[in-house]
Amino acid sequence: MDIFTGAIANLIPKLGELLAEEYRLHKDVKKDIEDLRKELQSMNAALIKIGEVPQDQLDRQDKLWADEVRELSYIIEDVVDKFLVRVDGIQSDDTTNKFKGLVKRTAELFKRGKDKHGIAHAIKDIKKQLLEVAARRDRNKFDGIAPNPTEAIDPRLRALYTEATELVGIYGIRDQEIMRLLSIETDDDASNKRLKKISIVGFGGLGKTTLARAVYKNIKGDFDCRAFVSVGRNPDIKKVFRDILIDLRKSNSDPGNSNSDLVILDATQLIDKLREFLENKRYLVIIDDIWDEKLWRYINLAFSINNNLGSRLITTTRDFDVSKSCCSSADDSIYHMKPLCTDDSSRLFYKRVFDDESGCPNEFEQVSKDILKKCCGVPLAIITIASALASGQEVKPKSEWDILLQSLGCGLTKDNSLVEMRRILSFSYYNLPPHLKTCLLYLCIYPEDSKIYRDRLIWKWVAEGFVHHGDQGTSLFLLGLTYFNQLINRSMIQPIYDNLGQVHACCVHDMVLDLICNLSQEAKFVNVLDGTGDSMSFQGNVRRLSLQDRTKDHQGTPLRNLTGISRVRSITIFTSAINIMPALSRFEVLRVLDLSGCNLGKSSSLQLNLKSVGNLIHLRYLGLEGTGIRELSAKIGNLQFLEVLDLGNNYQLDEFPSTVFKLRRLICLNVCSYKVVPTPGLLQNLTSIEVLRGVLVSLKIIAQELGNLARLRELQICFKDGSLDLYEGLVDSLCNLHHIESLSIHCHSGETSFELMDLLGERWVPPVHLREFLSWIPSKLSALRGWIKRDPSHLSNLSMLILSPVKEVQQEDVEIIGGLLSLRRLSIRSTHQTQRLLVIRADAFRCMVVFHLDCGSAAQIIFEPGSLPRAEEVWFSLGVRVAKEDGNCGFDLGLQGNLLSLRQSVWVWMYCGGARVGEVKEAEAAVRHAVNAHPNHPKIKIYTSPQIAKGDHDDDLCDEEIDKRFYPYMVEN
Repeated sequence: MDIFTGAIANLIPKLGELLAEEYRLHKDVKKDIEDLRKELQSMNAALIKIGEVPQDQLDRQDKLWADEVRELSYIIEDVVDKFLVRVDGIQSDDTTNKFKGLVKRTAELFKRGKDKHGIAHAIKDIKKQLLEVAARRDRNKFDGIAPNPTEAIDPRLRALYTEATELVGIYGIRDQEIMRLLSIETDDDASNKRLKKISIVGFGGLGKTTLARAVYKNIKGDFDCRAFVSVGRNPDIKKVFRDILIDLRKSNSDPGNSNSDLVILDATQLIDKLREFLENKRYLVIIDDIWDEKLWRYINLAFSINNNLGSRLITTTRDFDVSKSCCSSADDSIYHMKPLCTDDSSRLFYKRVFDDESGCPNEFEQVSKDILKKCCGVPLAIITIASALASGQEVKPKSEWDILLQSLGCGLTKDNSLVEMRRILSFSYYNLPPHLKTCLLYLCIYPEDSKIYRDRLIWKWVAEGFVHHGDQGTSLFLLGLTYFNQLINRSMIQPIYDNLGQVHACCVHDMVLDLICNLSQEAKFVNVLDGTGDSMSFQGNVRRLSLQDRTKDHQGTPLRNLTGISRVRSITIFTSAINIMPALSRFEVLRVLDLSGCNLGKSSSLQLNLKSVGNLIHLRYLGLEGTGIRELSAKIGNLQFLEVLDLGNNYQLDEFPSTVFKLRRLICLNVCSYKVVPTPGLLQNLTSIEVLRGVLVSLKIIAQELGNLARLRELQICFKDGSLDLYEGLVDSLCNLHHIESLSIHCHSGETSFELMDLLGERWVPPVHLREFLSWIPSKLSALRGWIKRDPSHLSNLSMLILSPVKEVQQEDVEIIGGLLSLRRLSIRSTHQTQRLLVIRADAFRCMVVFHLDCGSAAQIIFEPGSLPRAEEVWFSLGVRVAKEDGNCGFDLGLQGNLLSLRQSVWVWMYCGGARVGEVKEAEAAVRHAVNAHPNHPKIKIYTSPQIAKGDHDDDLCDEEIDKRFYPYMVEN
């Protein structure tokens, strides 16, 4: 789906579905549907072409036509969906009374006859409207769609000729980073005689071109010849090669050629000419603004020779995948362009506005800080906004600064300078394929500075119809994940990392948010109501609605006067804006309802409003995470199209209707309270499920039914009481689940049976894509050893391993687990006999970021020099008596001068049973001294076990507190 194509991409396959024999439509109706489908396919092709043209260069007639077709496509899809819901969505659930079931099915068939008659008339009416729209536009012949030819000035050209001194801080970046990567000053080294390539990559407006130009000016004298050439989005490859040759010849004082000979050469001949010219020369070439990997590979053919003269090739790009392509050898380097720091941002801003980089009048101090915060250190944004605020020789009044501040990030400002900045940033947008444009524009539903959780966003893309099957069987979520990663690689969104260094969320730069809000308003893609300006009133059909709490004072009555609200397909509400939520009965075709984080528990009226959710028969996504709800209506079983039901963090949700397990299209069910007890025979209905979290398995038959859910990627289950039969049923099911990536098993029983892990070790072979294995059942590491020894490749992607409690830990276990190359988080808690000394070797756990190892009172853990080179957080146990008895009187655990990546915290669980008070204090002092001497100054927390004499420490904790403090992931998960 694209913003210009509207719902056509989703609609075309649905029309094909209507032609299926099962609907038994009249042949005339089928012909009308087939004609309609062909017409839409033709229109879709024309709309895609229109979507590639920037809005300000688009012919007005083309835009009006595109708007009409887009709106009509939504109407058509609504009609088709209503028909499909009525015909397919109602199934008799009375299997006990055959006579009642027959009467009900007969009544449904009678309704279907009316529906067929209705769809026939609807299709004829739609076809007529579509022909009228087409006739007004001469049957949609758009061969001539192209940007306005009068648009000739590229606003980025200014960067090529901007003095580097105008960008505060650029010399530091150039001298400290780029020069080091270029190794210009160490050319005596033989390795630096080889051709070295550097790619500068980063978000549009960070100053990549200006930095490259500054470097070029500084080092060009060290080379025989040099060239600086800009490529851009739609380059002429022959012109690129000609420009490189012309620059090289000019810098090499080669007057013998007038360059007229280059005009007649094709691309292959130009490459040969370049290679011949460069064969015996030390050259510096900068190729600026590369957008396409294939184009780079073609350009690189001219530089694939290596004459060992110390040549340098620098590229700039906004796309990380392109930068990787540019730097494919070990000698090459990628430089990630960084924003300006706070001080440099301020100096640049003040210099532009007040002509003094150090001074700012008190009146403007706070608003300046707020504006710079939105600029996030992007020089383009700082310079552009500063230019807008400095009018000639005078600074604009503060009132205008306040207005500008409020409009930033909303796409509302019409200031010419900021419009120009949008145009520069829009180059990245218009270079996106249609599906990524739509996914990016969707992010304007979120308020500025939002932390947008990756998985929730992708599920919403899926529900909105933005993600389409590449082929049958492909997970829509995994396909959406590639979309998400592509937007990161293209510098359109900024990744947010979890404590393992993995991307779990993203944010949108305020300037990009400003751009996409502006584009969304023009295309009527999303309507944002945030209580500011004119946002609370608009006319025309509303397709997607975002209710935000920017003013924090949404205390009014629910919205009542929005025209076209019945056609809203998506509504996302943020916290206090829930108070103006319209009645759900007004939404006739709602597909996405996201109330995550809104407090529904306090208001009975909101709870009552939510009870009618079962009538939203078109709903695909229902987000109720953290809303405080206590019950869920059984009518939710009516939502036959529901794909995602997110009920996470609702720990007071006591009632869970079994009707949920009739939702055959459900892909993700997240409950996380372990109060969901499936009725036998129903779980296997979830044939589309990929993510299932929070199910309580109480019967063997339920454990066996899990094996029918062949698409499962994430499974989080809990046993109330364990039995061998129950465990066998689960293990048999796991053997059928070949796509499992994350498996989490809990047990509420106090029994210490190891039967489940024994069975897993004997019968289950972990799939190669297993990323997370979390077990809160009694475990033996022998099962894990068996998996690894049998075939280490089966755990080659395992990044998180949590086992608690474990019977025993031996040195062999530590070394085997330490050999898992992808492991980034390890948490093991042992409750039984353990080897007295465990050594963390330097050659183990090379990727570990979070390391938790609690082996109780029977062991001491020592870290070898060089161990855990990437660990940022370390938790471990120390048996004080064992350490003393084994001769470690100084309690030297290898902490001092070691574990150099430690940044967050060191937690030590100190077991004091059998030790004297003085020995405990000595051990604590030694550990504190070692950690406090660490250069990164991580936080340190030491807990002592309850075995120490009463009164010596007041830090004693019960088992529940141990779990909460020492193992916070138990609460998180």
